[in-house]
Amino acid sequence: MIDLGKNNLTIHDIEKIVFHNEKIKISDESVAKVRKCYTFLETFSKDKVIYGINTGFGPMAQYRISDEDRLKLQFNLIRSHSSGSNDLISDNCVKSAMVARLNTLLQARSGVNDSVIFLLENFINLDIFPNIYKHGGVGASGDLVQLSHLALALIGEGKVRYKGEERNTADVLKELNLKPIDIKIREGLALINGTSVMTGISMINVIRAQKLLNHSLMISSMINELVQSYDDHFSQELNQVKHHRGQEVTAQAMRTITSDSRLIRKRHEHLYNGNNNEQIFEERVQEYYSMRCVPQILGPIYDTIQYSKTVLENEINSVNDNPIIDPDNENVWHGGNFHGDYVALEADKLKIAVTKLSILAERQLNFLMNDKLNKILPPFVNLGVLGLNLGMQGAQFTAVSTVAENQTLSNPVSIHSIPNNNDNQDIVSMGTNASLMTQKIINNTFEVLAIELLSVIQAVDYLNVENKLSTESRKYYAEVRNLVPKFSEDEIIYPKLEKIRNFLKNSDIDYLKI
Repeated sequence: MIDLGKNNLTIHDIEKIVFHNEKIKISDESVAKVRKCYTFLETFSKDKVIYGINTGFGPMAQYRISDEDRLKLQFNLIRSHSSGSNDLISDNCVKSAMVARLNTLLQARSGVNDSVIFLLENFINLDIFPNIYKHGGVGASGDLVQLSHLALALIGEGKVRYKGEERNTADVLKELNLKPIDIKIREGLALINGTSVMTGISMINVIRAQKLLNHSLMISSMINELVQSYDDHFSQELNQVKHHRGQEVTAQAMRTITSDSRLIRKRHEHLYNGNNNEQIFEERVQEYYSMRCVPQILGPIYDTIQYSKTVLENEINSVNDNPIIDPDNENVWHGGNFHGDYVALEADKLKIAVTKLSILAERQLNFLMNDKLNKILPPFVNLGVLGLNLGMQGAQFTAVSTVAENQTLSNPVSIHSIPNNNDNQDIVSMGTNASLMTQKIINNTFEVLAIELLSVIQAVDYLNVENKLSTESRKYYAEVRNLVPKFSEDEIIYPKLEKIRNFLKNSDIDYLKI
């Protein structure tokens, strides 16, 4: 079990919890801290004006709330802000968001009672997924709308997904002998004020972006083998003189993958041997950029993913509530830790990086499709009768249109601040929108890579070079071929692509670790 609150939560913990169903527990020390914070706030708040406890919210903070209406205020906040729309956020992202929210509350700076953390723990471990909608928050006071739908389930209202069925929350709680949380001081505000949904989604995005990166690396290496490229463009000597870690580790990974390939060539054996007297060289002196510049393209993508991981791990272990309850210094601090720009900017950078990865895949695919460029394959990697059969021609249309969508979606969202909330929220992050668009781009890119990979393995068979591939490439080829047999007659392609897409999403190649 992963002991929340004892150590800083990492992206690898999120991966274990979300994708491998590892259970969580809350350390005794964390429970004690949460109780200490709640007890302090209970005493401290009795004769003071504190935002969201005895005041209204947002621009209505100027209105005092009577003592008898304080608890009603918290319920009103949750219910009124449960106003999301559009599609539901996926179970994986909801689970990640719940872990993020719980971990924030375990920092013991929100003043909640312990019923909140224990019910959240149960939701996570029992896979109870509140219905949280994609459209809602602007990411300034955090994910107000989306987190309200989480809070709605915790008070026993709304709907959840449990064991694959959408059900009334109250019925599921009763079935599992669970009780809704207690609302005592500021539990409503503490649950919805923060960046946990955009952080949870972005954590999943980073995990899946790393998969894309590794598959793109593998496919790029295989294409270099197919064209019998020279090895100096991923050599240590060339890449170490450009001082970027991502480029160096990408080149190193390519060397690892192709180490025993019988197709990759040494330049000194072919062009530095003094025997080349042609005026016009039939063989290329250098490959096209989409093959020769892989370390320089995937390298910065690696660095972007790596930095996003660091920022998100900082965020998930931070206090992103307002106000901040400080029992150690016996004070309550008002500010803006709920603001989502750290996450929003990383989401924007990540979606640009993944879009660039999809562009690389599309250019490599175009090279495979165009016999006038590659000069070694039939048009559209067509293994049938030219003219009668069409090969991968139709699939290329899908790849191109999908990359075009990525290019449109990759425009930054974090700069599109629209003031709202009676101009109280006069500059906002749009972090949740940015994270969800990044998710869309990542899903799109798995589709593009599936088309490219199917084309690559067809090319391997046309060239009859399976036994000349490196050990790593041959193993990768065999895994995909086991899913999709070689074909020369035209067949319905989308079921093949679906199988390969699932393989890409679920396989565990990890040459480039984050």
